[in-house]
Amino acid sequence: MAVKDRVEAVLNVGLRVPSIMLLDVLYRWDVSSFFQKIQRSSLSNNPLFQYKYLALYLHYVGYILSLVLLTLPRQHLVKLYLYVVTALLLFAGHQVSRDYVRSELDSGYEGPVYLEPLSMSRFTMALIGQLVVCTLCSCVMQTKRIWLFSAHLLPLGARLCLVPLETIVFINRFSMIFTGLEVIYFLATNLLVPYNLAKTAYRELAQVVEVYGLLALGMSLWNQLVLPVLFMCFWLVLFALQIYTYFSTRDQPTSRERLLFLFLTSIAECCSTPYSLLGLVFTVSFIALGVLTLCKFYLQGYRAFMNDNTMHRGMTEGITLLILAVQTGLIELQVIHRAFLLSIILFIVVASILQSMLEIADPIVLALGASRDKSLWKHFRAVSLCLFLLIFPAYMSYMICQFFHMDFWLLIIISSSILTSLQVLGTLLIYVLFMVEEFRKAPVENMDEVIYYVNGTYRLLEFLVAVCVVCYGISETVFGEWSVMGSTIILVHSYYNVWLRAQLGWQSFLLRRDAVNKIKSLPTASDAQLEQYNDICAICFQDMSSAVITPCSHFFHAGCLKKWLYVQESCPLCHAQLKSQAPAASASNSETNQSSAGQEGASDENKDKTQSEDGDDDEEGSAGQEEDDGKSVGRASYP
Repeated sequence: MAVKDRVEAVLNVGLRVPSIMLLDVLYRWDVSSFFQKIQRSSLSNNPLFQYKYLALYLHYVGYILSLVLLTLPRQHLVKLYLYVVTALLLFAGHQVSRDYVRSELDSGYEGPVYLEPLSMSRFTMALIGQLVVCTLCSCVMQTKRIWLFSAHLLPLGARLCLVPLETIVFINRFSMIFTGLEVIYFLATNLLVPYNLAKTAYRELAQVVEVYGLLALGMSLWNQLVLPVLFMCFWLVLFALQIYTYFSTRDQPTSRERLLFLFLTSIAECCSTPYSLLGLVFTVSFIALGVLTLCKFYLQGYRAFMNDNTMHRGMTEGITLLILAVQTGLIELQVIHRAFLLSIILFIVVASILQSMLEIADPIVLALGASRDKSLWKHFRAVSLCLFLLIFPAYMSYMICQFFHMDFWLLIIISSSILTSLQVLGTLLIYVLFMVEEFRKAPVENMDEVIYYVNGTYRLLEFLVAVCVVCYGISETVFGEWSVMGSTIILVHSYYNVWLRAQLGWQSFLLRRDAVNKIKSLPTASDAQLEQYNDICAICFQDMSSAVITPCSHFFHAGCLKKWLYVQESCPLCHAQLKSQAPAASASNSETNQSSAGQEGASDENKDKTQSEDGDDDEEGSAGQEEDDGKSVGRASYP
């Protein structure tokens, strides 16, 4: 991105932040209470404050102007801000002239300015300031007619011409009136510009809606206004102002507990309106995105940015915060109550971020353990992150239990952190098993069973935690205070975290049991058959020292075929259905294999030798053909 594009992107966001701040101020402003305060003050006799409906109209006009500033195209928005800057410069120039005239009246010196050093110094400073203002106005408005912005120089010129001081006062007022007339003339000549802009915008919006629909219009405005970044910048400005206000009024140092309370109360002060709440939501989303991106970069380096997951972009955490804030009525609470509620909501958000970090780290850690990668730095990064995800959620749960009394809601809140620690513990155990297998330099025969038992153990612990939460909630409902919301939460938690987990666990157990029974029903290949087959396992592509034979006469490792049967009940090569065989059939097949192996091992060299050679030729031909077919099918199925 070029520097110009970056500057335009920054301006597109920065120039719209004041419009959001104005909307926030107008939302906070209570017109009725404002007029009640005016009636109690000395301004009640002022005619400007005697008409309440006029203030209401101005209130709504402020909303309209804020929305116009928010949706104005960037080019026109830049022009508007340049006009405002020019007006402020002209006001500053007249302030300098008025201060100079007052200083001259106070001194009482009416002689030539170059004869008195103090008068010459005041004149020089005022002249330099006025010239700077004129130059800046000319540059901002991009015009060479600098005389249009030089009315505030008239009092200086009059003083240089030895005009009496009383007359200089009238000249200063005339210069202010002349500048005001210039501003009015400029506004009059551009009076139809807002109407033309509104007309053009309405025409373009109507065309977009007619061609693409309202959804496309909304997405276009979302992208052009960059609303997430805009609301985030708005909230950060509010938060910075709140922190600055606090520290500017405090002289004593703040303790660590006081800093935590200050942090929560400052956030609570900055989410008292819908606009500031949206700003907090988008800020949390971007913080979550930054943390997850840093997590991926820590684990994988620059390769982490090649495959981006849409579920790990911080949207989940932001939406969670918004839903919880709306459900609990966060913006309607007092500041202290809002701060305590925010501590719980932010705890849930942080727990969600940690769970997303685990979802990122889990496949990377397991793949690293199984890939035989000897890079110590990669292993250190993976293990250190897992240890952090193991300890930090438990520490968070302990700290929040110190601040709040244990009840059903708090148990539900900390259960997610406890489950995260349990999942990380299971991941670390599987990683350790993979590393043990690597150091042994030989595959562990029952590694799949061990991993299944490890996964099953921490899944069982997760299930027990969910059951404990439900039981505690039921006891609170029966013996404590009953509520519709509490009962609903118990039902939802029971269905998703107890019933569905129990159902999935039972289905997994049945699949493994069926796979084990099928493997036990298949005949085992003898050494002679393996030597005659002389091929690798089509699933793992490793040599076979032992194998089972499918009904379609294909050879596989028993462990490999069992893993395959966890997924589907068909042969990996020919896709024939593999059904459990009867025990009698299995026994007869094994006896046949043993008798054939005994016949092949006989040492008769006369008539049986000729017959065995013929039989071997036939078997080698069929086995070779079967081997070629198996290899071709295996390569076709598993490239």
